Amino acid sequence: MAAAFADLNVPGAPERKSLQSLLEAAAHLGYSTVAINHVIDFKEKKQEIVKPISLSELFPSLPIVQGKSKPIKIVTRLTLVVSDPSHCNVLRSTSTNIRLYDIIAVFPKTEKLFHAIDRGIYFELLYTPAIKDSTMRRYTISNALSLMQICKGKNIIISSAAERPLELRGPYDVANLGLLFGLSESDAKAAISTNCRAVLLHGETRKTAFGVVYTKKTPRASEEEGVLPVRKKAKTEV
Repeated sequence: MAAAFADLNVPGAPERKSLQSLLEAAAHLGYSTVAINHVIDFKEKKQEIVKPISLSELFPSLPIVQGKSKPIKIVTRLTLVVSDPSHCNVLRSTSTNIRLYDIIAVFPKTEKLFHAIDRGIYFELLYTPAIKDSTMRRYTISNALSLMQICKGKNIIISSAAERPLELRGPYDVANLGLLFGLSESDAKAAISTNCRAVLLHGETRKTAFGVVYTKKTPRASEEEGVLPVRKKAKTEV
């Protein structure tokens, strides 16, 4: 049976047409599942957890996945950008809104938020920065190689964070990028298929499971506009 490919990080565009274009491109490239990502940054005052977008209202009809006879599956993701350990308390919140999301991720911004690797944690590498310019490509590959030393290539997912259809790459092209990131051929394929499925299954069965994580260094001036990839780890839930 052919692998089911997923991109678990497509930013929720403010314009419906822009998001529809991304979904159509993802389906055409062969992705069976896409996660629409809503980001909340706690750097300012306390942020309210809003309900995820209504997929039925936003997308009355979904594009058919290339090579398959069914429409693309859309799931919702909430990413919390945290700079203080107290911000993680929201993960234990009983808020009904936070539990409406299929995936919950944590983006820690300081070293003190990192702890020992826990069972079941997944790490996310974003490939869009690597295709934008040579500086970001070197930075992305360097961070990815550092991550490989920590997790030995296991529990990795590769996502796009693409804001435009032209930034999306097909699953096999992404797997080839995984080789540049230091992944083996099998681990690179798993990073866009079986590992993504494992994250989604955790979300379906246990709201207190562990799931996607990505982090970044404090950006340099030339890097502030890009979304930087993971090099460490932290606890999260889906």
